[in-house]
Amino acid sequence: MATGGGRFDAIVLAAGSGSRFGGGKLLAPWREGILLDGALAAAFAAPIRSVTVVTGSQAVQVAAAAMGFAERSGAPERLRIVHADDHAEGMGASLRRGARAAPTDCEGLFVFLGDMPRIPVEVLPGLAAAIGFGADAAAPAFEGRRGHPAVFGKALIPALQTLSGDEGARRILAALGPRLALVEAPDDGVLFDVDRPGDLDGAEGP
Repeated sequence: MATGGGRFDAIVLAAGSGSRFGGGKLLAPWREGILLDGALAAAFAAPIRSVTVVTGSQAVQVAAAAMGFAERSGAPERLRIVHADDHAEGMGASLRRGARAAPTDCEGLFVFLGDMPRIPVEVLPGLAAAIGFGADAAAPAFEGRRGHPAVFGKALIPALQTLSGDEGARRILAALGPRLALVEAPDDGVLFDVDRPGDLDGAEGP
Protein backbone atom coordinates (compact mmCIF):
# COMPACT_ATOMS: atom_id res chain seq x y z
CA MET A 1 0.00 0.00 0.00
CA ALA A 2 1.19 3.50 -0.75
CA THR A 3 3.08 5.05 2.12
CA GLY A 4 3.70 8.58 3.30
CA GLY A 5 0.25 9.80 2.25
CA GLY A 6 0.97 9.51 -1.49
CA ARG A 7 -1.63 7.98 -3.78
CA PHE A 8 0.42 5.87 -6.17
CA ASP A 9 -0.78 3.22 -8.59
CA ALA A 10 0.95 0.95 -11.09
CA ILE A 11 0.39 -0.35 -14.56
CA VAL A 12 2.07 -3.41 -16.06
CA LEU A 13 2.32 -3.41 -19.86
CA ALA A 14 1.59 -6.97 -20.95
CA ALA A 15 0.01 -6.45 -24.36
CA GLY A 16 2.85 -7.25 -26.78
CA SER A 17 2.92 -10.30 -29.03
CA GLY A 18 6.59 -11.04 -28.35
CA SER A 19 7.31 -11.50 -32.05
CA ARG A 20 11.11 -11.56 -31.63
CA PHE A 21 10.65 -14.23 -28.97
CA GLY A 22 8.52 -16.31 -31.31
CA GLY A 23 5.27 -15.53 -29.48
CA GLY A 24 4.01 -16.28 -26.01
CA LYS A 25 6.90 -14.47 -24.33
CA LEU A 26 5.19 -13.36 -21.14
CA LEU A 27 3.83 -16.86 -20.58
CA ALA A 28 7.21 -18.54 -21.03
CA PRO A 29 8.43 -20.66 -18.08
CA TRP A 30 10.51 -18.69 -15.57
CA ARG A 31 11.55 -19.92 -12.13
CA GLU A 32 8.52 -21.71 -10.64
CA GLY A 33 6.09 -19.72 -12.76
CA ILE A 34 6.12 -17.62 -15.92
CA LEU A 35 8.07 -14.57 -17.10
CA LEU A 36 5.24 -12.13 -16.34
CA ASP A 37 5.47 -13.09 -12.66
CA GLY A 38 8.69 -11.13 -12.29
CA ALA A 39 7.13 -7.83 -13.34
CA LEU A 40 4.02 -8.52 -11.27
CA ALA A 41 6.11 -9.25 -8.18
CA ALA A 42 7.86 -5.90 -8.52
CA ALA A 43 4.61 -4.04 -9.16
CA PHE A 44 2.89 -5.48 -6.11
CA ALA A 45 5.99 -4.74 -4.01
CA ALA A 46 5.91 -1.05 -4.95
CA PRO A 47 4.32 1.53 -2.62
CA ILE A 48 1.07 1.50 -4.61
CA ARG A 49 -2.66 1.00 -4.12
CA SER A 50 -3.55 -0.86 -7.31
CA VAL A 51 -1.89 -2.73 -10.18
CA THR A 52 -3.50 -2.49 -13.62
CA VAL A 53 -2.35 -5.09 -16.15
CA VAL A 54 -2.84 -4.07 -19.78
CA THR A 55 -3.50 -7.05 -22.03
CA GLY A 56 -3.39 -7.33 -25.79
CA SER A 57 -1.99 -10.44 -27.47
CA GLN A 58 -3.11 -13.67 -25.74
CA ALA A 59 -5.36 -11.52 -23.57
CA VAL A 60 -7.29 -14.35 -21.93
CA GLN A 61 -4.17 -16.28 -20.91
CA VAL A 62 -2.31 -13.20 -19.70
CA ALA A 63 -5.29 -12.00 -17.66
CA ALA A 64 -5.69 -15.45 -16.10
CA ALA A 65 -2.00 -15.56 -15.23
CA ALA A 66 -2.16 -12.11 -13.62
CA MET A 67 -5.24 -13.02 -11.60
CA GLY A 68 -3.59 -16.25 -10.46
CA PHE A 69 -0.51 -14.34 -9.32
CA ALA A 70 -2.60 -11.78 -7.42
CA GLU A 71 -4.54 -14.53 -5.68
CA ARG A 72 -1.37 -16.39 -4.68
CA SER A 73 0.01 -13.11 -3.36
CA GLY A 74 -3.08 -12.55 -1.23
CA ALA A 75 -3.96 -9.29 -2.97
CA PRO A 76 -6.59 -10.01 -5.65
CA GLU A 77 -8.51 -6.86 -4.69
CA ARG A 78 -5.57 -4.70 -5.79
CA LEU A 79 -5.52 -6.08 -9.35
CA ARG A 80 -7.27 -4.57 -12.35
CA ILE A 81 -7.25 -5.91 -15.90
CA VAL A 82 -7.83 -3.71 -18.95
CA HIS A 83 -7.53 -4.63 -22.61
CA ALA A 84 -5.88 -2.53 -25.32
CA ASP A 85 -7.90 -3.27 -28.45
CA ASP A 86 -5.35 -1.40 -30.55
CA HIS A 87 -2.28 -3.03 -28.97
CA ALA A 88 -0.84 -3.88 -32.41
CA GLU A 89 -0.10 -0.15 -32.79
CA GLY A 90 2.77 -0.52 -30.31
CA MET A 91 3.73 0.26 -26.76
CA GLY A 92 2.20 3.74 -26.96
CA ALA A 93 -1.24 2.20 -27.35
CA SER A 94 -0.95 -0.07 -24.33
CA LEU A 95 0.55 2.69 -22.19
CA ARG A 96 -2.23 5.03 -23.31
CA ARG A 97 -4.86 2.46 -22.32
CA GLY A 98 -3.26 1.88 -18.93
CA ALA A 99 -2.94 5.59 -18.19
CA ARG A 100 -6.57 6.17 -19.05
CA ALA A 101 -7.51 3.50 -16.50
CA ALA A 102 -5.55 5.20 -13.70
CA PRO A 103 -7.65 6.44 -10.76
CA THR A 104 -8.47 10.12 -11.10
CA ASP A 105 -6.83 10.90 -7.75
CA CYS A 106 -3.56 9.16 -8.68
CA GLU A 107 -0.55 11.28 -7.69
CA GLY A 108 2.09 9.02 -9.20
CA LEU A 109 1.90 6.23 -11.76
CA PHE A 110 4.51 3.45 -11.89
CA VAL A 111 4.93 1.92 -15.36
CA PHE A 112 6.36 -1.61 -15.38
CA LEU A 113 7.19 -3.62 -18.50
CA GLY A 114 5.97 -7.20 -18.49
CA ASP A 115 9.20 -8.58 -19.95
CA MET A 116 11.48 -7.16 -17.21
CA PRO A 117 11.54 -9.84 -14.48
CA ARG A 118 14.51 -8.65 -12.40
CA ILE A 119 13.51 -5.20 -11.14
CA PRO A 120 15.18 -4.73 -7.71
CA VAL A 121 12.36 -3.81 -5.36
CA GLU A 122 14.77 -1.81 -3.17
CA VAL A 123 14.71 1.05 -5.68
CA LEU A 124 10.93 1.45 -5.76
CA PRO A 125 10.36 3.50 -2.56
CA GLY A 126 13.01 5.97 -3.69
CA LEU A 127 11.20 6.53 -6.97
CA ALA A 128 7.97 7.31 -5.16
CA ALA A 129 9.82 9.59 -2.75
CA ALA A 130 11.28 11.57 -5.64
CA ILE A 131 7.76 12.33 -6.88
CA GLY A 132 6.78 13.29 -3.35
CA PHE A 133 9.68 15.75 -3.25
CA GLY A 134 8.45 17.46 -6.40
CA ALA A 135 10.02 15.71 -9.40
CA ASP A 136 7.77 15.48 -12.47
CA ALA A 137 8.94 11.91 -13.07
CA ALA A 138 11.49 9.48 -11.67
CA ALA A 139 13.40 6.53 -13.04
CA PRO A 140 16.14 4.20 -11.79
CA ALA A 141 19.65 4.33 -13.18
CA PHE A 142 22.50 1.86 -13.14
CA GLU A 143 26.05 2.77 -14.15
CA GLY A 144 24.85 5.89 -15.92
CA ARG A 145 22.05 4.25 -17.88
CA ARG A 146 18.39 5.05 -17.25
CA GLY A 147 16.19 2.03 -16.68
CA HIS A 148 12.70 0.96 -15.65
CA PRO A 149 10.20 1.32 -14.12
CA ALA A 150 9.49 4.99 -14.59
CA VAL A 151 7.12 6.84 -12.28
CA PHE A 152 5.10 9.73 -13.65
CA GLY A 153 3.70 12.49 -11.49
CA LYS A 154 0.08 13.57 -11.77
CA ALA A 155 0.82 16.43 -14.18
CA LEU A 156 2.20 14.00 -16.79
CA ILE A 157 -0.61 11.46 -16.75
CA PRO A 158 -2.68 13.38 -19.35
CA ALA A 159 0.29 13.20 -21.74
CA LEU A 160 0.48 9.44 -21.25
CA GLN A 161 -3.21 9.21 -22.11
CA THR A 162 -2.57 10.58 -25.63
CA LEU A 163 0.51 8.55 -26.60
CA SER A 164 0.75 6.70 -29.91
CA GLY A 165 3.25 4.60 -31.82
CA ASP A 166 5.85 2.25 -30.41
CA GLU A 167 8.11 4.61 -28.46
CA GLY A 168 6.23 4.52 -25.20
CA ALA A 169 7.00 7.52 -23.00
CA ARG A 170 10.62 7.97 -24.10
CA ARG A 171 10.11 11.44 -25.56
CA ILE A 172 8.19 12.63 -22.51
CA LEU A 173 11.04 11.59 -20.24
CA ALA A 174 13.72 12.99 -22.54
CA ALA A 175 12.05 16.41 -22.54
CA LEU A 176 12.01 16.74 -18.75
CA GLY A 177 15.67 17.51 -18.19
CA PRO A 178 16.33 18.13 -14.48
CA ARG A 179 12.64 17.58 -13.69
CA LEU A 180 13.34 13.85 -14.15
CA ALA A 181 14.84 12.43 -10.96
CA LEU A 182 17.25 9.52 -11.37
CA VAL A 183 17.52 7.09 -8.48
CA GLU A 184 20.55 4.80 -8.34
CA ALA A 185 19.60 1.12 -8.53
CA PRO A 186 21.50 -1.66 -6.73
CA ASP A 187 21.91 -3.85 -9.83
CA ASP A 188 21.29 -4.08 -13.57
CA GLY A 189 17.81 -5.57 -13.19
CA VAL A 190 16.47 -2.11 -14.08
CA LEU A 191 18.06 -2.53 -17.54
CA PHE A 192 17.46 -6.21 -18.22
CA ASP A 193 14.59 -7.34 -20.45
CA VAL A 194 13.76 -10.46 -22.40
CA ASP A 195 13.45 -10.15 -26.17
CA ARG A 196 14.46 -13.60 -27.40
CA PRO A 197 14.43 -17.10 -25.87
CA GLY A 198 18.17 -16.97 -25.24
CA ASP A 199 17.68 -13.96 -22.98
CA LEU A 200 15.98 -16.19 -20.44
CA ASP A 201 19.44 -17.50 -19.55
CA GLY A 202 20.12 -14.16 -17.87
CA ALA A 203 16.69 -13.79 -16.28
CA GLU A 204 17.78 -15.39 -13.01
CA GLY A 205 20.24 -12.61 -12.28
CA PRO A 206 23.99 -12.07 -12.51
